Amino acid sequence: MSGHDSKYFTTTKKGEIHELKEELNSQYKDKKKDAVKKVIAAMTVGKDVSMLFTDVVNCMQTENLELKKLVYLYLINYAKSQPDLAILAVNTFVKDSQDPNPLIRALAVRTMGCIRVDKITEYLCDPLQRCLKDEDPYVRKTAAICVAKLYDINAELVEDRGFLETLKDLISDSNPMVVANAIAALAEIQESSSNLIFEITNHTLFKLLTALNECTEWGQVFILDALSKYKAKDARDAENIVERVTPRLQHANCAVVLSAVKVILQQMELITSTDVVRNLCKKMAPPLVTLISAEPEIQYVVLRNINLIVQRRPSILAHEIKVFFCKYNDPIYVKMEKLEIMIKLASDRNIDQVLLEFKEYATEVDVDFVRKAVRAIGRCAIKLERAAERCISVLLELIKLKVNYVVQEAIIVIKDIFRRYPNMYESIIATLCENLDTLDEPEAKASMIWIIGEYAERIDNADELLESFLESFPEETAQVQLQLLTAAVKLFLKKPTEGPQQMIQVVLNNATQETDNPDLRDRAYIYWRLLSTDPEAAKDVVLAEKPTINDDSNMLDPSLLDELLANIATLASVYHKPPDAFVSRVRPSTTRNEEDEEYENGQDAGPGDSSAPIPETTTTAAPTASTPSSTASARPSSQPGPLPPVAPVADLLGDLIGLDNALVPVSQPATPAPSGPPLPVLLPASAGQGLQISGMLVRRDGQIFYSLQFDNNTQTPLENFMIQFNKNTFGLAAAGPLQAHMFLLQVPMLQPGGVANTLLPMVLFQNVAPGPPSALLQVAVKNNQQPVWYFNDKIQLQALFVEDGRMERTTFLETWKGLPDSHEVSKELPNAVINNVDQTIEKLASTNLFFIARRLLKDTNQEVLYLSGKVPPSIPFLVELTAVIGFPNVKCAVKTPSLEMAPLFFEAIEAILK
Repeated sequence: MSGHDSKYFTTTKKGEIHELKEELNSQYKDKKKDAVKKVIAAMTVGKDVSMLFTDVVNCMQTENLELKKLVYLYLINYAKSQPDLAILAVNTFVKDSQDPNPLIRALAVRTMGCIRVDKITEYLCDPLQRCLKDEDPYVRKTAAICVAKLYDINAELVEDRGFLETLKDLISDSNPMVVANAIAALAEIQESSSNLIFEITNHTLFKLLTALNECTEWGQVFILDALSKYKAKDARDAENIVERVTPRLQHANCAVVLSAVKVILQQMELITSTDVVRNLCKKMAPPLVTLISAEPEIQYVVLRNINLIVQRRPSILAHEIKVFFCKYNDPIYVKMEKLEIMIKLASDRNIDQVLLEFKEYATEVDVDFVRKAVRAIGRCAIKLERAAERCISVLLELIKLKVNYVVQEAIIVIKDIFRRYPNMYESIIATLCENLDTLDEPEAKASMIWIIGEYAERIDNADELLESFLESFPEETAQVQLQLLTAAVKLFLKKPTEGPQQMIQVVLNNATQETDNPDLRDRAYIYWRLLSTDPEAAKDVVLAEKPTINDDSNMLDPSLLDELLANIATLASVYHKPPDAFVSRVRPSTTRNEEDEEYENGQDAGPGDSSAPIPETTTTAAPTASTPSSTASARPSSQPGPLPPVAPVADLLGDLIGLDNALVPVSQPATPAPSGPPLPVLLPASAGQGLQISGMLVRRDGQIFYSLQFDNNTQTPLENFMIQFNKNTFGLAAAGPLQAHMFLLQVPMLQPGGVANTLLPMVLFQNVAPGPPSALLQVAVKNNQQPVWYFNDKIQLQALFVEDGRMERTTFLETWKGLPDSHEVSKELPNAVINNVDQTIEKLASTNLFFIARRLLKDTNQEVLYLSGKVPPSIPFLVELTAVIGFPNVKCAVKTPSLEMAPLFFEAIEAILK
């Protein structure tokens, strides 16, 4: 629409549908055109004008190109919801595909390709075949893209009708834009197919290189991307390709430049001549430098790509480090990326320049940038041994500035320098110790404590320095506590005098009796055992020579770097992640029948399948008694040697099955036995040495609980029950205070033959497992008389349905229409049955699945119910249930933004309707 057409968006009249209907059927062309513009304007702002479908389609019979485009736009939008009426337009499409005007021919075939309706697809084939061989190149290039769209709808049809072969023939077309679009279509088809669709041969290689010089900039990008996947036969072939691609480095479009760089880098791997490689590196530097002067957003994309390039070929930009110096007005994200590249390009030749820059950055106002600059100085010291002393001098100058966060960051990096160059720069420790009082960040404290412990024999007042940290030991973070413990042991071993001996007693007592951190407690017991039984062995362990750390500036794994370099100029090179990590290649189904078929055949069960393994643990549901007993016996039974005795701690259990939260006792009176059906057995008595555990997730008054029942079939009383949850899809964990995650429920001493029930409050998103959604909940339970028992439970999604999932009818309709059809899946629920609609609605409402509307399909005598619900974190799901009253096998359709959750929804709904 032109600029003066904005008036069509300002109407607020009511009852305009009837007026539009009359205008669309007017005999006057101008009035009809105005009416179509009003319809398109209403559609654009979100109004439902689908009831005018037939009237708008009738306007297709026109020679006015603008009106025809508007009608086609309307058809693309509403054909999905009106597939039967869309067929009415097929004859006009076929007729337009043979129009003398090439613009209309191309428009017709493009529109048919955009209408994703199966019934129209079969009518598209003949016009598409004609257009692929059309005399006009504009029609041919449009038809080439249409083949890719048709493949996305019906791959088998494209293969059967020979469209792929025709598309390959277009690579030899005389028009370069047709060649580029054919390549783009074949590349898109290849991405969604597991078979080899297209491979560049010597013949097609020549055609592509010829077309490269003549097509538009985006056509060049398509061709260059295809060339980057070509494996040259030998060095000569690679040099020939590079020679033809190198002129693209001078292009004004940054996408063309980066794509050309990608091709050249790929082919350079095969070139054996060092002179050729050196010349290519020189040629690639100027265009990359030019791109860095672009606007900040493009700068960032280019810098992320350069970050990858210099990891493989640092020589390309080795002499251009000055262009990466930060400007005062650079955005912070650009500055951070420039710092990373400067570290990678730092060498003995340019380190003085680089250090001057870093020192300047360390006095700026942005705290994050300053910290990164200080850390960059340390990384350069670790990377370049000859420059380490100069780096340390700069760090000492920064420490003298007495800026708190600069001092703390400097101490952290100096600790790393000490680890890289042991026994070389200890003379600066005195300067570091002067700043002890200013340390308030855990990492800086831990670093300073490590330095004091590591060089305790060279620091006269090391015990006094450590004691200043010990005063706040209980309040410190785990990182600081662990370092204090190790440093105190090192001090005791290096200076076994009265002061350090008293200190080690205090530290070990605090770490074993006053802490809830299992890592700290276990380490303290190990040190205690070593010191009391064999001090010499303790020296060998604690004071052992440590491996020096290495430069981490080339952080990416070589295989990952290869993959990312092959994806330069794509999102993968910006995220520094392979495409499969953030792009789904699954093609959406086009009809509900196809989705039903996929579920029935088990093809769609992968992401949400509850049987999918959890990588954090490999334990079985009910191990034998011998499996965990060895773990339980690792606890020290009594206090050894000359150190004061400490009673064994009942909950001294570390991370036994690779879980994050420690086993802790439950601490609230047990609740009476729940009413209703019995809880499912999770650990049978035969597997639990007489202990039977039953349980399931339930929802009460808006809160999630884990309802548990313990049956003691042993001959001894059981007490002090403890519980632990593995990482899971919803991060379910027991609710409790922050220290050690103490739970709020308790099972009292359970006598032989006794039964106890408890409700354990649960919280969400505390311990989330990565990967696709799964209903698996792995649990570990222990008591004082038995080993740890492991079992699997199933997360009942209905326990997670939240109370605010009810939608207004209009909101429901808007949400349903707003979600793409690819987010709708359906499945037959064979075990579900609806005997009474009202009772079913009431039953669903009790689980927070709320009724919206119902209708009766008279021809099949089926009731259709529409419901809404919501699961954390605010994921809505819209449900359509179709069933014959009194008969099993309910058909359930779910539409939700989180499609991977659909299998869990189906399980929950089937469980409710059983």
